[in-house]
Amino acid sequence: MGLASKPPILSELRSSTSAASQVTALRALKNAIIGYEQNKRLWIGQGVLVPLVRIINTVNGIGKRREQTGTRSTQHGKAALARSDEVEARIQAIIIIGSLAHGGPAFIPPIVASSVIPSLLALLAATDSCDKVVLAALRTLNSVADASALEHLGTNGQGKGLVHSLYTEDGLTGIVQLLSQNSSSSVVQEQIALSAALIGKTCHDDGQRSLLVRRGVLEALACRLSTFIVATDYAFGTARQQRDSHDGSGILPATTRSRLAPILAAIGRIIDTSKSRAQTFLSTPSLTVVLLRLEANIAGNSEKKAAPWQHSATFGSARPSVLSKLDDLLPQIPNLPNKTPLPESSYHPPLGIIGTSTRQPLSPRTPNYAQDTTYSQASKTAPEVENPLIAWLIYIARAESGVARSMAAWIISLFYRSGLIEKQREPSLAMLLVPLLVRSLDKNARDTTDDDSANKAHLSRSTQWDYQEQAPEILAVLTLDSPELQRAAVDAGVIKKLAQLLKETYNPLPTDTNMSQWNAEPQGEIGLNGCDETSSVVDSNVSPVDYQLARVREATLKAFGAIASIRDDYRKAIIDNGVIPFLIESLKSERGIQTNGDQIDNATHSARNSKGVILAACGAARSLSRSVSTLRTSLMDAGLAAPLFALLKHDDVKVQIAATAVITNLVLEFSPMREAILEAGVLGTLCEHSRSLDPTLRLGSMWALKHLILSAPKSLKRECLEQLGRGWVSRIICDEDADAVSFSVARLRREASVGTPLAMGTSNAAGEQVDLLNTIQGSRKNGQTATEDDEDDSKMADSIGALSGSSTDSQQRGHAQSPWRAPDRRGENGATTQIRFDDTALQKQGLDFVRNLICGTDSHEMIDCLFEEAGPEKVFELLIGKLRPRLINAFNRERRSGENGVRQLAPQPDVIVSVCWIIVHLAAGTNRQRQVLMSNAELLKLLVQLFSHPNREVRNCCSWIVINLTFMEDESDRPLCRERARHLINLGVFDKLQMLESDPELDVRERTKAAMHQLREVNR
Repeated sequence: MGLASKPPILSELRSSTSAASQVTALRALKNAIIGYEQNKRLWIGQGVLVPLVRIINTVNGIGKRREQTGTRSTQHGKAALARSDEVEARIQAIIIIGSLAHGGPAFIPPIVASSVIPSLLALLAATDSCDKVVLAALRTLNSVADASALEHLGTNGQGKGLVHSLYTEDGLTGIVQLLSQNSSSSVVQEQIALSAALIGKTCHDDGQRSLLVRRGVLEALACRLSTFIVATDYAFGTARQQRDSHDGSGILPATTRSRLAPILAAIGRIIDTSKSRAQTFLSTPSLTVVLLRLEANIAGNSEKKAAPWQHSATFGSARPSVLSKLDDLLPQIPNLPNKTPLPESSYHPPLGIIGTSTRQPLSPRTPNYAQDTTYSQASKTAPEVENPLIAWLIYIARAESGVARSMAAWIISLFYRSGLIEKQREPSLAMLLVPLLVRSLDKNARDTTDDDSANKAHLSRSTQWDYQEQAPEILAVLTLDSPELQRAAVDAGVIKKLAQLLKETYNPLPTDTNMSQWNAEPQGEIGLNGCDETSSVVDSNVSPVDYQLARVREATLKAFGAIASIRDDYRKAIIDNGVIPFLIESLKSERGIQTNGDQIDNATHSARNSKGVILAACGAARSLSRSVSTLRTSLMDAGLAAPLFALLKHDDVKVQIAATAVITNLVLEFSPMREAILEAGVLGTLCEHSRSLDPTLRLGSMWALKHLILSAPKSLKRECLEQLGRGWVSRIICDEDADAVSFSVARLRREASVGTPLAMGTSNAAGEQVDLLNTIQGSRKNGQTATEDDEDDSKMADSIGALSGSSTDSQQRGHAQSPWRAPDRRGENGATTQIRFDDTALQKQGLDFVRNLICGTDSHEMIDCLFEEAGPEKVFELLIGKLRPRLINAFNRERRSGENGVRQLAPQPDVIVSVCWIIVHLAAGTNRQRQVLMSNAELLKLLVQLFSHPNREVRNCCSWIVINLTFMEDESDRPLCRERARHLINLGVFDKLQMLESDPELDVRERTKAAMHQLREVNR
């Protein structure tokens, strides 16, 4: 189609003489652009989008009317059998828009600017839209969603025009109606599949997920899934009974035209990152009805045979009582003895994939002194039977193939990370699911063509993920912090396969992969109608190959990070497979590299690293750097620290957070990279980040600084204090007014109730520093420094996203996820809970920083430095504030009355432990410093109460304080030690120690013996 013929077509579209001539022009235009990117650019430059949108908006077609119930009415007369020219024109215009979107991300801005997306969404909700119009609109919207993902490859963003129009009350009306259809026709089933696929491609943040739940999309998807449960061939002779009775619930079975994969993908997007949404989905009435019926049929019809390894006397006890009866559908597995998991390294923060949520949210319960140490065990109720949907999904994952298998496995992994799968289920996952996922990494499995859908082109981005992306992502979610599942994956050969997959992403790209079509306009822009955004196309320089390789690279690195999270032998196996050079290159934000063997060759071109790749590479590096041996050999030789320096100053705060997480492991006392990192000026960067507005970056920087000053020379500690600034210590651990806290909490609750977006970049909603009220679970073992505690760092929650990319782009949420902070619980208990976790964790790390600052050979000098920095009175005032119970006004800031809304909250155990260790080090100072401590009567009274605290680490610290206060260097110290000992005895400390002699913890009893011995010794 030459340029000379374009004006007549365009003029015909703008002012057609008849509907038939308009259809002819539209078909000619469609034939001219399909498959020809250059023609698409030229037509957009001519301004063709404006008349196309006008045609879509103004033509009122006559077709088969769609009723509100989602079913189709009968046709009225023979005239309705054929589409009118007006309807045909609308369909052709929609197809042309979809063809333009297929051109790639360069065409998305003009399409969004033309305002065609709201028009297409309106067609979905209009009851007079015929089936073919709705189908064409859905295909075009999916094409726009696919291209939008490419458009935002570098930022992991999404097409804002589509998302903003779709995720509104009106925008979702059509989607709900389409998902609620009950017809078994092929057109309706394709509409349902495309509607679900659109949700799977565009839903990426908690606000969108909550809106989908409110609008009934999750319930509609659950009803669609129940049709597949009804239609499952159980091999127990119940399928015909189910089809005849429809389960007594009116739910028809799915047909061969139904598509399971997009339904599962959409469900996964909605329940991702939220246990409450997952529980809401599992309790949907439609699912409950069909699952109960299925369980009853299986229990009444199944005839099982014992597995070869089962003794006849024990047959029937293979299925644990907490598992459902649907487990009879699955192969029986042997009961293997439980293996004790290896302890976490005491020097490192807990692991996680950068930007992700943990398996089980931490409890916000605030313990008080009256609680018993066995509270958590005593309060447990009888275990409930696991939801039977879990067993059905495992059955589907084994019975189906392709995308349906992957999506079923993904949903299982989301339930597993949310804590909705029982512990007894892990052997089934290890033997029945993990080997399938590892097998899908084989090259022959990756090259298999998937025939799951006849409309693969429109389902490709969300439900037709390549195996290369699916399996590593799912394995990363499943195996994180699970020794049993990690062992199953490694035994299946996952490390070697993942290493090969990562190396393949650095293979040379085809020479024409990213070549843009030539055009006469400068800077790759075509715009013939001035500055009109609807007629301008700007090259994005992102190809589908770039997108695919970046996604595969990211998924593989996440899997490595999860598998290497616990055991050193797995880390060594990863290194032995030549992964390190590729990991280092994945940390670089510039365009990627090519390799020659394991050596880097920058002469050839490979796919660039997206932000998701960099974040995943940081997660993998953090896992590998937990090993002392890898720190001293492979990681140091490969130059891991160099690219991290650049990432610390990256423009994106999430990348800074991820790089800081790795630096935290590299600045430990035993790390050979510590000196090199200090020489590179990391201290100044970390101190600067500790004043950041982002709470997660502040927390990570404090964690790194805490490790950096441990056993550091006095000069480095002083330099750190100087760079942090005068008064910083007081601010980081300050004790704010309780009413200010309650005021900000109440304000955040009001904002959340009206749907106001909540930014987490400030200290709190009132712009003030908040001292949080809820604890992050975790206790410490014995030790004199913060990094020597076995359970302190390891109990801090990690954050793992759901399955990315689509997926796990937890990076796409409004808030940066971190390896240190607690799971994002805004979708469950409000934004205030997350703020409480953030600020509690930050203050705990601030206290641990002070603890490490004043320990070591020069402790007395650093104690004096601390007193000079903040003043001894201020230091003790801050410590007392952390130990004293607080009064919280639950209503507003101004109310000071002791009545109506004021409640008392006990101090947080984690904060108490950190405060006690600071006092332990103060008590180990010089006689003058110990006398200053003894002169603070209020602090001593609070310490006496802590001898009966339910936390064993607090009781242990109390004994250490007595030991240090009564320790004699020589006989000249005896008079002062005797005076301090008598003062402690008068306060009732000796009686408290006598009670601790029968403490259930051995370490507490041993420390108590030493404390009592010294009290008796100095009083001779």
